[in-house]
Amino acid sequence: MKRTLYLKLLAGYMAFGILGFLTTATFTARLASDYIEQDAAASLYRESNLLASNYASYYYQGTMTLEELHSRFTAIAVYLGAEIWVIDPNGNVLIDSRDASSAPIAVEGFDIAAFGTKYYQVGSFFHMFEESQLSVFSPITINYKVRGYVVIHKPVKSLDSLKDGFLNISYLTLAIIFLCAFVTLALFTYTVYIPIRKITRAAKEYAEGNFKEQINIHTNDEIGYLAASLNYMASELSSQEDDQRKFIANISHDFRSPLTSIKGYVEAIMDGTIPHEMQDKYLSTILFEAERLNKLTEGLLELNKYGAKGTMLDISSFDINQAIKLVARSFEGTCKKKRISFELILTGQTSFVSADMSKIQQVLYNLIDNAIKFSHPDSMITIETTEKNEKVFISVKDSGIGIPKDSINKIWERFYKTDLSRGKDKRGTGLGLSIVKEILAKHNENINVVSTEGVGTEFIFTLPLAQEGEGTSYL
Repeated sequence: MKRTLYLKLLAGYMAFGILGFLTTATFTARLASDYIEQDAAASLYRESNLLASNYASYYYQGTMTLEELHSRFTAIAVYLGAEIWVIDPNGNVLIDSRDASSAPIAVEGFDIAAFGTKYYQVGSFFHMFEESQLSVFSPITINYKVRGYVVIHKPVKSLDSLKDGFLNISYLTLAIIFLCAFVTLALFTYTVYIPIRKITRAAKEYAEGNFKEQINIHTNDEIGYLAASLNYMASELSSQEDDQRKFIANISHDFRSPLTSIKGYVEAIMDGTIPHEMQDKYLSTILFEAERLNKLTEGLLELNKYGAKGTMLDISSFDINQAIKLVARSFEGTCKKKRISFELILTGQTSFVSADMSKIQQVLYNLIDNAIKFSHPDSMITIETTEKNEKVFISVKDSGIGIPKDSINKIWERFYKTDLSRGKDKRGTGLGLSIVKEILAKHNENINVVSTEGVGTEFIFTLPLAQEGEGTSYL
């Protein structure tokens, strides 16, 4: 199995780390450098303005000596970690906080216009320094006339150390974020990727027809719900696969047995094994088996009507009591042979229901036929109707051999026959109760069964009472 999803996650994680580092090393470093430079320039500009408007002005006005001014500038320069100059308009350095000598120094090419629109510049300040400096100036104005400039120089490397400290904090923060992302990746691997791998592996097994594979995920979330659903699906598919094998085995048995009988008897008649005077007897057997095959085919076609596309129901209002009487009357000949009688306990003279009359007659026919098949001679079949909560409950109860407990849930399956039914009656196709279940399901109604071995079986189904104004059909 290719681990493409996990490789993508790892690639994304590594890309996140690399891009984070590059962003911090370039974009963040540049922003930090610009911010620190502008902040330092603004701070120095405020200091230079104070020096120009106070101490330098006092000097030019003659109220402060050069030595006093130099002493004040030196103290402030030490505090600021910078160098303070006083320059006249011609570029002569009158005061240098580092040098106490009175000999002026000329700044070659000095032009205050070189600062442009800014009040500071970064560089060697007209080649006066070997290291790059942040130089900030403020004019000394006396009587609206510029007499000189206060210039503060601060080494850029001191700002770089501040920037490096800021970047170190950024790298540490990035490392913590990267670690948090790793923890998130680990949690994602454990809670999402590994379960998905289990689900994928199981799905592959299901695709290959192995429905025994179970997904061992029991979390209370969407993935846990998906795993439980797939486990249930696999269980159902496995059950259906077993049912399909049983279905094929049953239908093969039910078709093969009469076909084998028909083939054997026909061959025996044709080769003279069966005498001419006995042929009528065996032809009757062949006819019986042919009718059994026809009944089996009709049952399959009937069930096929209730497939995915469904079948149209002709809903009408009819008297269920009368329908029960008519269906029961059709079994008089069969009941007479087995000495079985009917007990009809019907609610009222009439009880109108809303359903497909022909389909419900088929339900009644199959249930009564099933009851007769499993009833003992000299017994009674009770058919009862009860009205309750806008429903009619119809019960068909026999006192026959009953249904084993392990077969109760299987009697609705197509072609399912208990061993008792095979031994008791060979005519059954195993489709009657399946047809009953499908018809009532199409009516959105239920059918239940209660049975005890050696005591009998009772089938109970419901139909809705007909509402006033509905069309009425009389039987």
